[in-house]
Amino acid sequence: MPYVSFLKELVGELSISELQKRFLQLILNLQNVERGSIWIKKEDKIQCIEAEGKESDKILHTILSTKSKSIVGWVLENEEMTIAEGGVDKRHYKDIEEELHKKSRLILCFPLFLTSGEIYGAVQVIDTSAGGKKLNLKPEYLKILQDMVDIGSIALSNALIRQKRIAQVKALHDTIDSMYSGRFLLGVSQAFSKVMTQLASYAVTDYPILIYGESGTGKELIAREIHRRSHRKDMPMFIQNCSAIPGPLLESELFGYVKGAFTGAFENKIGLFEASSGGTVFLDELGEMEYALQAKLLRVIEENEVKPLGSNQSRKINMRIISATNKDLDQALNDGTFRQDLFYRLNVLPLFLPPLRERREDIPFLVEHFINREARFMNCPRKKLTADSIKQLKEYRWPGNIRELENFIRQLMVLCHEEIVTPADLPSYISGDQCGTETHFTHCSDTFTPFTSEEGPSPTLNMEGLTWSEVEESYAKFVLESSDGNISRASKIANVNRSTFDSRLAKLGIKK
Repeated sequence: MPYVSFLKELVGELSISELQKRFLQLILNLQNVERGSIWIKKEDKIQCIEAEGKESDKILHTILSTKSKSIVGWVLENEEMTIAEGGVDKRHYKDIEEELHKKSRLILCFPLFLTSGEIYGAVQVIDTSAGGKKLNLKPEYLKILQDMVDIGSIALSNALIRQKRIAQVKALHDTIDSMYSGRFLLGVSQAFSKVMTQLASYAVTDYPILIYGESGTGKELIAREIHRRSHRKDMPMFIQNCSAIPGPLLESELFGYVKGAFTGAFENKIGLFEASSGGTVFLDELGEMEYALQAKLLRVIEENEVKPLGSNQSRKINMRIISATNKDLDQALNDGTFRQDLFYRLNVLPLFLPPLRERREDIPFLVEHFINREARFMNCPRKKLTADSIKQLKEYRWPGNIRELENFIRQLMVLCHEEIVTPADLPSYISGDQCGTETHFTHCSDTFTPFTSEEGPSPTLNMEGLTWSEVEESYAKFVLESSDGNISRASKIANVNRSTFDSRLAKLGIKK
Protein backbone atom coordinates (compact mmCIF):
# COMPACT_ATOMS: atom_id res chain seq x y z
CA MET A 1 0.00 0.00 0.00
CA PRO A 2 1.46 3.43 -0.89
CA TYR A 3 2.57 5.74 1.93
CA VAL A 4 0.00 8.40 1.02
CA SER A 5 -2.92 5.99 1.14
CA PHE A 6 -1.66 4.56 4.44
CA LEU A 7 -1.32 8.05 5.93
CA LYS A 8 -4.81 9.06 4.80
CA GLU A 9 -6.24 6.00 6.52
CA LEU A 10 -4.68 7.08 9.81
CA VAL A 11 -5.33 10.80 9.59
CA GLY A 12 -8.99 10.17 8.75
CA GLU A 13 -9.66 8.60 12.16
CA LEU A 14 -10.54 11.03 14.92
CA SER A 15 -10.94 8.89 18.05
CA ILE A 16 -7.85 7.33 19.59
CA SER A 17 -9.53 3.92 19.95
CA GLU A 18 -10.43 3.87 16.25
CA LEU A 19 -6.98 5.17 15.32
CA GLN A 20 -5.08 2.43 17.15
CA LYS A 21 -7.46 -0.22 15.81
CA ARG A 22 -7.04 1.00 12.21
CA PHE A 23 -3.27 1.30 12.60
CA LEU A 24 -2.98 -2.30 13.76
CA GLN A 25 -5.32 -3.59 11.07
CA LEU A 26 -3.30 -1.86 8.33
CA ILE A 27 -0.02 -3.34 9.59
CA LEU A 28 -1.54 -6.82 9.76
CA ASN A 29 -2.98 -6.49 6.26
CA LEU A 30 0.45 -5.51 4.93
CA GLN A 31 1.88 -8.78 6.30
CA ASN A 32 -1.21 -10.85 5.52
CA VAL A 33 -1.56 -12.16 9.09
CA GLU A 34 -4.50 -11.98 11.48
CA ARG A 35 -3.06 -11.60 14.97
CA GLY A 36 -1.35 -8.55 16.40
CA SER A 37 -1.29 -6.19 19.36
CA ILE A 38 -0.23 -2.72 20.52
CA TRP A 39 1.44 -2.26 23.89
CA ILE A 40 2.04 0.95 25.87
CA LYS A 41 4.55 1.42 28.67
CA LYS A 42 3.12 2.92 31.87
CA GLU A 43 5.78 3.36 34.56
CA ASP A 44 6.84 -0.20 35.47
CA LYS A 45 3.96 -1.84 33.60
CA ILE A 46 3.30 -2.69 29.95
CA GLN A 47 -0.38 -2.75 28.95
CA CYS A 48 -2.01 -4.10 25.81
CA ILE A 49 -4.29 -1.32 24.55
CA GLU A 50 -5.31 -2.96 21.25
CA ALA A 51 -5.45 -6.51 19.93
CA GLU A 52 -6.70 -8.03 16.68
CA GLY A 53 -7.40 -11.58 15.55
CA LYS A 54 -9.14 -14.64 16.94
CA GLU A 55 -9.13 -14.81 20.76
CA SER A 56 -7.74 -11.28 20.88
CA ASP A 57 -10.09 -10.57 23.80
CA LYS A 58 -7.84 -12.79 25.93
CA ILE A 59 -4.87 -10.53 25.18
CA LEU A 60 -6.53 -7.09 25.26
CA HIS A 61 -5.91 -5.10 28.48
CA THR A 62 -3.31 -7.63 29.66
CA ILE A 63 -0.71 -6.00 31.91
CA LEU A 64 2.88 -7.24 32.13
CA SER A 65 5.63 -6.14 34.47
CA THR A 66 8.69 -4.61 32.83
CA LYS A 67 10.68 -7.09 34.93
CA SER A 68 9.02 -10.09 33.24
CA LYS A 69 10.70 -11.57 30.19
CA SER A 70 8.74 -10.78 27.03
CA ILE A 71 9.35 -9.83 23.42
CA VAL A 72 7.65 -6.47 23.99
CA GLY A 73 9.75 -5.82 27.09
CA TRP A 74 12.93 -6.59 25.17
CA VAL A 75 11.98 -4.17 22.38
CA LEU A 76 11.15 -1.42 24.88
CA GLU A 77 14.49 -1.92 26.63
CA ASN A 78 16.64 -2.16 23.50
CA GLU A 79 14.61 0.27 21.37
CA GLU A 80 14.89 -1.78 18.19
CA MET A 81 12.85 -4.15 16.06
CA THR A 82 13.20 -7.88 16.62
CA ILE A 83 12.10 -11.20 15.10
CA ALA A 84 11.36 -14.11 17.42
CA GLU A 85 10.15 -17.69 17.12
CA GLY A 86 7.16 -18.34 19.34
CA GLY A 87 7.68 -21.11 21.87
CA VAL A 88 11.41 -21.26 21.15
CA ASP A 89 12.79 -17.78 21.86
CA LYS A 90 13.65 -17.42 25.54
CA ARG A 91 12.35 -13.87 25.53
CA HIS A 92 8.82 -15.04 24.67
CA TYR A 93 6.29 -14.79 27.53
CA LYS A 94 4.55 -18.14 26.98
CA ASP A 95 2.01 -17.79 29.80
CA ILE A 96 0.08 -15.16 27.85
CA GLU A 97 -0.80 -17.74 25.19
CA GLU A 98 -1.60 -20.55 27.57
CA GLU A 99 -5.37 -20.34 26.95
CA LEU A 100 -5.06 -19.67 23.20
CA HIS A 101 -5.82 -22.49 20.77
CA LYS A 102 -3.35 -21.14 18.19
CA LYS A 103 0.12 -20.28 19.41
CA SER A 104 2.58 -17.81 17.94
CA ARG A 105 4.93 -19.31 15.34
CA LEU A 106 6.79 -16.18 14.34
CA ILE A 107 6.70 -12.73 15.92
CA LEU A 108 7.69 -9.35 14.50
CA CYS A 109 7.87 -6.58 17.09
CA PHE A 110 8.52 -2.91 16.30
CA PRO A 111 9.18 -0.08 18.80
CA LEU A 112 6.90 2.95 18.84
CA PHE A 113 8.55 6.34 19.30
CA LEU A 114 7.36 9.81 20.23
CA THR A 115 8.40 12.68 17.97
CA SER A 116 11.02 13.48 20.64
CA GLY A 117 12.61 10.07 20.04
CA GLU A 118 11.47 8.62 23.36
CA ILE A 119 10.08 5.08 23.14
CA TYR A 120 6.56 4.69 24.53
CA GLY A 121 5.31 1.34 23.24
CA ALA A 122 5.55 -1.49 20.73
CA VAL A 123 3.45 -3.17 18.06
CA GLN A 124 3.51 -6.94 17.55
CA VAL A 125 2.73 -8.73 14.27
CA ILE A 126 2.17 -12.45 14.88
CA ASP A 127 2.10 -15.35 12.42
CA THR A 128 0.18 -18.38 13.73
CA SER A 129 0.39 -20.43 10.51
CA ALA A 130 2.30 -23.71 10.45
CA GLY A 131 5.98 -22.91 10.25
CA GLY A 132 5.28 -19.18 10.33
CA LYS A 133 5.45 -18.90 6.56
CA LYS A 134 3.08 -15.98 6.05
CA LEU A 135 5.36 -13.22 7.28
CA ASN A 136 7.50 -11.54 4.63
CA LEU A 137 10.96 -11.14 6.16
CA LYS A 138 12.81 -9.85 3.13
CA PRO A 139 15.00 -6.89 4.16
CA GLU A 140 13.51 -4.50 1.58
CA TYR A 141 9.98 -5.39 2.67
CA LEU A 142 10.85 -5.01 6.36
CA LYS A 143 12.25 -1.55 5.54
CA ILE A 144 8.90 -0.56 4.02
CA LEU A 145 7.06 -2.01 6.98
CA GLN A 146 9.31 -0.10 9.39
CA ASP A 147 8.49 3.15 7.56
CA MET A 148 4.79 2.36 7.86
CA VAL A 149 5.16 1.67 11.57
CA ASP A 150 7.04 4.97 12.02
CA ILE A 151 4.20 6.86 10.32
CA GLY A 152 1.58 5.15 12.48
CA SER A 153 3.74 5.60 15.57
CA ILE A 154 3.81 9.37 15.14
CA ALA A 155 0.05 9.53 14.47
CA LEU A 156 -0.69 7.37 17.51
CA SER A 157 1.74 9.22 19.79
CA ASN A 158 0.22 12.58 18.81
CA ALA A 159 -3.23 11.20 19.60
CA LEU A 160 -2.03 9.88 22.98
CA ILE A 161 -0.39 13.22 23.83
CA ARG A 162 -3.56 15.04 22.80
CA GLN A 163 -5.65 12.70 24.95
CA LYS A 164 -3.34 13.30 27.91
CA ARG A 165 -3.53 17.06 27.45
CA ILE A 166 -7.31 16.92 27.19
CA ALA A 167 -7.37 14.93 30.44
CA GLN A 168 -5.09 17.51 32.08
CA VAL A 169 -7.26 20.40 30.88
CA LYS A 170 -10.36 18.59 32.10
CA ALA A 171 -8.75 17.96 35.49
CA LEU A 172 -7.82 21.65 35.73
CA HIS A 173 -11.31 22.66 34.63
CA ASP A 174 -12.85 20.35 37.23
CA THR A 175 -10.57 21.81 39.93
CA ILE A 176 -11.52 25.38 39.02
CA ASP A 177 -15.16 24.36 38.73
CA SER A 178 -14.93 22.78 42.16
CA MET A 179 -13.62 26.01 43.61
CA TYR A 180 -16.64 27.90 42.39
CA SER A 181 -19.33 25.25 42.61
CA GLY A 182 -18.57 23.92 46.09
CA ARG A 183 -17.69 20.45 44.91
CA PHE A 184 -15.67 19.56 47.96
CA LEU A 185 -16.40 16.78 50.41
CA LEU A 186 -16.79 18.47 53.79
CA GLY A 187 -18.00 17.10 57.09
CA VAL A 188 -17.14 16.04 60.63
CA SER A 189 -20.28 14.09 61.51
CA GLN A 190 -20.23 10.38 62.25
CA ALA A 191 -22.56 9.72 59.30
CA PHE A 192 -20.21 11.55 56.92
CA SER A 193 -17.14 9.78 58.34
CA LYS A 194 -18.78 6.41 57.74
CA VAL A 195 -19.39 7.29 54.07
CA MET A 196 -15.77 8.40 53.62
CA THR A 197 -14.47 5.19 55.19
CA GLN A 198 -16.56 3.10 52.82
CA LEU A 199 -15.55 5.30 49.89
CA ALA A 200 -11.85 4.70 50.60
CA SER A 201 -12.41 0.92 50.69
CA TYR A 202 -14.54 0.88 47.55
CA ALA A 203 -12.21 3.07 45.48
CA VAL A 204 -9.37 0.53 45.36
CA THR A 205 -11.59 -2.17 43.82
CA ASP A 206 -13.14 -2.55 40.38
CA TYR A 207 -16.52 -3.80 41.58
CA PRO A 208 -19.70 -1.93 40.59
CA ILE A 209 -20.93 0.60 43.15
CA LEU A 210 -24.54 1.66 43.65
CA ILE A 211 -24.96 4.98 45.48
CA TYR A 212 -28.24 5.62 47.27
CA GLY A 213 -29.30 9.05 48.40
CA GLU A 214 -31.94 11.75 48.23
CA SER A 215 -31.72 14.48 45.63
CA GLY A 216 -29.03 17.01 46.51
CA THR A 217 -26.92 14.75 48.76
CA GLY A 218 -23.92 14.81 46.41
CA LYS A 219 -24.06 11.44 44.62
CA GLU A 220 -22.15 12.70 41.57
CA LEU A 221 -19.51 14.29 43.78
CA ILE A 222 -19.02 11.00 45.63
CA ALA A 223 -18.72 9.14 42.30
CA ARG A 224 -16.05 11.59 41.12
CA GLU A 225 -14.11 11.12 44.34
CA ILE A 226 -14.22 7.33 43.98
CA HIS A 227 -12.82 7.64 40.46
CA ARG A 228 -10.15 10.10 41.64
CA ARG A 229 -8.93 7.65 44.27
CA SER A 230 -9.00 4.59 42.00
CA HIS A 231 -6.24 3.21 39.79
CA ARG A 232 -8.34 4.46 36.86
CA LYS A 233 -7.87 8.11 37.86
CA ASP A 234 -5.74 8.89 34.78
CA MET A 235 -8.38 7.47 32.45
CA PRO A 236 -11.64 9.23 31.49
CA MET A 237 -14.79 9.37 33.57
CA PHE A 238 -18.09 9.88 31.77
CA ILE A 239 -21.37 10.85 33.41
CA GLN A 240 -24.82 10.13 32.05
CA ASN A 241 -28.15 11.02 33.65
CA CYS A 242 -30.51 8.19 32.71
CA SER A 243 -33.60 10.38 33.12
CA ALA A 244 -32.31 13.28 31.03
CA ILE A 245 -33.00 11.82 27.58
CA PRO A 246 -35.49 9.25 26.15
CA GLY A 247 -34.60 5.55 26.01
CA PRO A 248 -33.62 5.27 22.31
CA LEU A 249 -31.35 8.32 22.56
CA LEU A 250 -29.88 7.05 25.81
CA GLU A 251 -29.06 3.74 24.15
CA SER A 252 -27.19 5.47 21.31
CA GLU A 253 -25.31 7.63 23.84
CA LEU A 254 -24.20 4.61 25.86
CA PHE A 255 -23.60 2.06 23.11
CA GLY A 256 -22.78 4.27 20.13
CA TYR A 257 -23.81 3.45 16.58
CA VAL A 258 -22.45 2.78 13.12
CA LYS A 259 -23.06 4.78 9.99
CA GLY A 260 -26.51 4.02 8.53
CA ALA A 261 -27.86 2.45 11.73
CA PHE A 262 -30.85 4.80 11.58
CA THR A 263 -31.99 7.95 9.84
CA GLY A 264 -29.51 10.68 10.62
CA ALA A 265 -26.62 8.33 11.45
CA PHE A 266 -24.24 9.80 8.88
CA GLU A 267 -21.06 8.58 10.57
CA ASN A 268 -19.85 6.17 13.22
CA LYS A 269 -20.18 7.34 16.81
CA ILE A 270 -18.46 5.75 19.79
CA GLY A 271 -20.67 5.35 22.85
CA LEU A 272 -19.76 6.28 26.41
CA PHE A 273 -19.06 2.66 27.36
CA GLU A 274 -16.42 2.22 24.67
CA ALA A 275 -15.01 5.74 25.06
CA SER A 276 -14.51 5.17 28.79
CA SER A 277 -12.59 1.92 28.35
CA GLY A 278 -9.99 1.85 31.08
CA GLY A 279 -11.95 4.45 33.04
CA THR A 280 -15.31 4.89 34.77
CA VAL A 281 -18.92 5.44 33.74
CA PHE A 282 -21.30 7.05 36.23
CA LEU A 283 -24.98 6.33 35.57
CA ASP A 284 -27.11 8.79 37.55
CA GLU A 285 -30.85 8.31 38.11
CA LEU A 286 -30.45 4.61 37.32
CA GLY A 287 -33.98 3.83 38.43
CA GLU A 288 -35.34 5.82 35.49
CA MET A 289 -33.71 3.61 32.85
CA GLU A 290 -36.23 1.91 30.55
CA TYR A 291 -36.75 -1.81 31.15
CA ALA A 292 -35.68 -2.89 27.64
CA LEU A 293 -32.39 -1.01 27.94
CA GLN A 294 -31.69 -2.63 31.30
CA ALA A 295 -31.26 -6.01 29.57
CA LYS A 296 -28.63 -4.59 27.23
CA LEU A 297 -26.79 -2.98 30.14
CA LEU A 298 -26.78 -6.35 31.90
CA ARG A 299 -25.01 -7.94 28.92
CA VAL A 300 -22.38 -5.20 28.91
CA ILE A 301 -21.60 -5.92 32.56
CA GLU A 302 -21.60 -9.72 32.17
CA GLU A 303 -19.61 -9.94 28.94
CA ASN A 304 -17.44 -6.81 29.20
CA GLU A 305 -18.34 -6.02 25.63
CA VAL A 306 -20.52 -3.55 23.79
CA LYS A 307 -22.27 -3.76 20.44
CA PRO A 308 -22.99 -0.38 18.78
CA LEU A 309 -26.42 0.14 17.25
CA GLY A 310 -26.51 -1.23 13.71
CA SER A 311 -23.33 -3.26 14.13
CA ASN A 312 -23.03 -7.05 14.11
CA GLN A 313 -19.70 -7.02 15.92
CA SER A 314 -19.12 -6.67 19.64
CA ARG A 315 -16.16 -4.75 21.04
CA LYS A 316 -14.37 -5.61 24.25
CA ILE A 317 -14.30 -2.90 26.89
CA ASN A 318 -12.74 -2.47 30.31
CA MET A 319 -14.64 -0.02 32.48
CA ARG A 320 -15.99 0.39 35.96
CA ILE A 321 -19.66 1.26 36.48
CA ILE A 322 -20.80 3.47 39.32
CA SER A 323 -24.53 4.10 39.43
CA ALA A 324 -26.79 6.17 41.64
CA THR A 325 -30.47 6.42 42.44
CA ASN A 326 -32.82 8.39 44.67
CA LYS A 327 -35.56 5.88 43.88
CA ASP A 328 -36.72 3.00 46.06
CA LEU A 329 -35.31 0.14 43.99
CA ASP A 330 -36.84 -2.47 46.29
CA GLN A 331 -40.26 -1.13 45.32
CA ALA A 332 -39.22 -1.01 41.66
CA LEU A 333 -38.19 -4.67 41.88
CA ASN A 334 -41.55 -5.58 43.39
CA ASP A 335 -43.37 -3.55 40.72
CA GLY A 336 -41.38 -5.28 37.96
CA THR A 337 -40.02 -2.00 36.57
CA PHE A 338 -36.41 -2.85 37.41
CA ARG A 339 -34.64 -6.10 36.55
CA GLN A 340 -33.62 -8.18 39.52
CA ASP A 341 -30.58 -9.67 37.75
CA LEU A 342 -29.29 -6.20 36.84
CA PHE A 343 -29.85 -4.99 40.40
CA TYR A 344 -27.65 -7.72 41.84
CA ARG A 345 -24.95 -6.98 39.26
CA LEU A 346 -24.85 -3.28 40.12
CA ASN A 347 -25.47 -3.49 43.85
CA VAL A 348 -22.20 -5.28 44.64
CA LEU A 349 -20.96 -2.37 46.78
CA PRO A 350 -23.89 -0.29 48.06
CA LEU A 351 -23.16 3.18 49.45
CA PHE A 352 -25.85 5.09 51.35
CA LEU A 353 -25.51 8.88 51.54
CA PRO A 354 -27.25 10.40 54.56
CA PRO A 355 -29.54 13.41 54.03
CA LEU A 356 -28.38 16.72 55.50
CA ARG A 357 -30.89 16.46 58.38
CA GLU A 358 -28.97 13.37 59.57
CA ARG A 359 -25.62 15.18 59.58
CA ARG A 360 -26.54 18.50 61.16
CA GLU A 361 -23.06 18.84 62.72
CA ASP A 362 -21.73 19.45 59.20
CA ILE A 363 -24.01 22.43 58.49
CA PRO A 364 -21.75 25.12 60.07
CA PHE A 365 -18.76 23.89 58.00
CA LEU A 366 -20.78 23.78 54.79
CA VAL A 367 -22.21 27.25 55.46
CA GLU A 368 -18.73 28.66 56.07
CA HIS A 369 -17.39 27.06 52.90
CA PHE A 370 -20.26 28.28 50.69
CA ILE A 371 -20.06 31.81 52.08
CA ASN A 372 -16.29 32.02 51.48
CA ARG A 373 -16.67 30.66 47.95
CA GLU A 374 -19.52 32.98 46.98
CA ALA A 375 -17.74 36.01 48.46
CA ARG A 376 -14.72 35.27 46.28
CA PHE A 377 -16.89 34.63 43.26
CA MET A 378 -18.94 37.84 43.69
CA ASN A 379 -15.92 39.84 44.90
CA CYS A 380 -17.84 41.11 47.88
CA PRO A 381 -17.48 41.03 51.69
CA ARG A 382 -18.35 37.71 53.30
CA LYS A 383 -21.33 37.36 55.61
CA LYS A 384 -21.10 36.25 59.22
CA LEU A 385 -23.93 34.28 60.81
CA THR A 386 -24.59 34.56 64.52
CA ALA A 387 -24.74 31.45 66.68
CA ASP A 388 -28.54 31.73 66.85
CA SER A 389 -28.73 31.91 63.04
CA ILE A 390 -26.60 28.78 62.71
CA LYS A 391 -28.81 27.08 65.27
CA GLN A 392 -31.91 27.81 63.18
CA LEU A 393 -30.19 26.49 60.05
CA LYS A 394 -29.34 23.30 61.91
CA GLU A 395 -32.95 22.90 63.03
CA TYR A 396 -34.37 23.26 59.52
CA ARG A 397 -35.02 19.95 57.71
CA TRP A 398 -33.35 20.88 54.35
CA PRO A 399 -35.50 18.70 52.07
CA GLY A 400 -33.25 19.71 49.16
CA ASN A 401 -30.18 18.72 51.19
CA ILE A 402 -26.77 20.24 50.38
CA ARG A 403 -27.95 21.66 47.06
CA GLU A 404 -30.71 23.58 48.86
CA LEU A 405 -28.23 24.87 51.45
CA GLU A 406 -25.88 25.98 48.69
CA ASN A 407 -28.64 27.90 46.89
CA PHE A 408 -29.80 29.40 50.19
CA ILE A 409 -26.31 30.84 50.79
CA ARG A 410 -26.30 32.33 47.28
CA GLN A 411 -29.63 34.04 47.99
CA LEU A 412 -28.32 35.18 51.34
CA MET A 413 -25.29 36.83 49.71
CA VAL A 414 -27.49 38.67 47.20
CA LEU A 415 -30.57 39.60 49.19
CA CYS A 416 -29.35 40.19 52.72
CA HIS A 417 -27.67 43.60 52.99
CA GLU A 418 -26.35 43.10 56.50
CA GLU A 419 -22.81 41.86 57.16
CA ILE A 420 -23.86 40.12 60.38
CA VAL A 421 -26.80 37.79 59.72
CA THR A 422 -29.15 37.39 62.69
CA PRO A 423 -32.26 35.16 62.95
CA ALA A 424 -34.37 38.21 62.07
CA ASP A 425 -32.60 38.36 58.70
CA LEU A 426 -33.43 34.76 57.80
CA PRO A 427 -36.43 33.80 55.63
CA SER A 428 -39.48 32.82 57.60
CA TYR A 429 -39.52 29.32 56.16
CA ILE A 430 -36.22 28.71 57.98
CA SER A 431 -37.55 29.95 61.33
CA GLY A 432 -41.00 28.45 60.67
CA ASP A 433 -42.79 31.69 61.63
CA GLN A 434 -44.96 32.12 58.52
CA CYS A 435 -44.42 29.17 56.21
CA GLY A 436 -44.22 25.41 56.41
CA THR A 437 -40.81 23.89 57.11
CA GLU A 438 -40.39 22.61 53.57
CA THR A 439 -41.52 25.57 51.49
CA HIS A 440 -39.31 27.82 49.38
CA PHE A 441 -39.04 31.57 49.07
CA THR A 442 -41.70 31.93 46.37
CA HIS A 443 -44.17 29.63 48.13
CA CYS A 444 -44.72 31.85 51.15
CA SER A 445 -47.48 34.29 51.97
CA ASP A 446 -48.27 37.45 50.04
CA THR A 447 -46.48 39.80 52.40
CA PHE A 448 -43.30 37.74 52.71
CA THR A 449 -39.97 39.03 51.43
CA PRO A 450 -36.97 36.69 51.58
CA PHE A 451 -34.64 38.84 53.69
CA THR A 452 -35.41 41.86 55.84
CA SER A 453 -33.39 45.03 56.14
CA GLU A 454 -33.29 47.73 58.77
CA GLU A 455 -33.29 50.45 56.10
CA GLY A 456 -37.06 50.70 56.23
CA PRO A 457 -40.29 48.69 56.42
CA SER A 458 -40.70 45.92 53.89
CA PRO A 459 -43.20 46.68 51.11
CA THR A 460 -46.48 44.82 51.24
CA LEU A 461 -48.73 43.60 48.45
CA ASN A 462 -52.53 43.90 48.56
CA MET A 463 -54.25 42.04 45.68
CA GLU A 464 -57.82 42.23 46.92
CA GLY A 465 -60.33 43.19 44.18
CA LEU A 466 -57.75 43.29 41.35
CA THR A 467 -58.09 41.69 37.89
CA TRP A 468 -55.48 39.16 36.68
CA SER A 469 -53.54 41.72 34.63
CA GLU A 470 -53.66 44.17 37.53
CA VAL A 471 -52.39 41.46 39.86
CA GLU A 472 -49.46 40.77 37.53
CA GLU A 473 -48.62 44.47 37.24
CA SER A 474 -48.90 44.97 41.00
CA TYR A 475 -46.72 41.97 41.71
CA ALA A 476 -44.07 43.14 39.25
CA LYS A 477 -43.95 46.57 40.88
CA PHE A 478 -43.92 44.92 44.31
CA VAL A 479 -40.84 42.76 43.63
CA LEU A 480 -39.10 45.70 41.97
CA GLU A 481 -39.71 47.81 45.04
CA SER A 482 -38.61 44.95 47.29
CA SER A 483 -35.30 44.75 45.42
CA ASP A 484 -34.73 48.52 45.20
CA GLY A 485 -35.24 48.42 41.43
CA ASN A 486 -32.58 45.75 40.84
CA ILE A 487 -33.83 43.57 37.96
CA SER A 488 -31.61 40.59 38.83
CA ARG A 489 -32.78 40.53 42.44
CA ALA A 490 -36.39 41.02 41.43
CA SER A 491 -36.27 38.12 38.96
CA LYS A 492 -34.81 35.87 41.68
CA ILE A 493 -37.66 36.79 44.04
CA ALA A 494 -40.18 36.11 41.26
CA ASN A 495 -38.37 32.82 40.52
CA VAL A 496 -38.07 33.51 36.76
CA ASN A 497 -35.17 34.15 34.40
CA ARG A 498 -33.95 37.73 34.28
CA SER A 499 -34.71 38.00 30.54
CA THR A 500 -38.25 36.68 31.10
CA PHE A 501 -38.87 39.16 33.91
CA ASP A 502 -37.43 42.02 31.82
CA SER A 503 -39.74 41.06 28.94
CA ARG A 504 -42.81 41.04 31.20
CA LEU A 505 -41.95 44.49 32.49
CA ALA A 506 -41.82 45.80 28.92
CA LYS A 507 -45.20 44.25 28.06
CA LEU A 508 -46.74 45.70 31.21
CA GLY A 509 -45.28 49.11 30.42
CA ILE A 510 -43.35 49.26 33.66
CA LYS A 511 -40.18 51.31 33.45
CA LYS A 512 -37.09 50.11 35.30
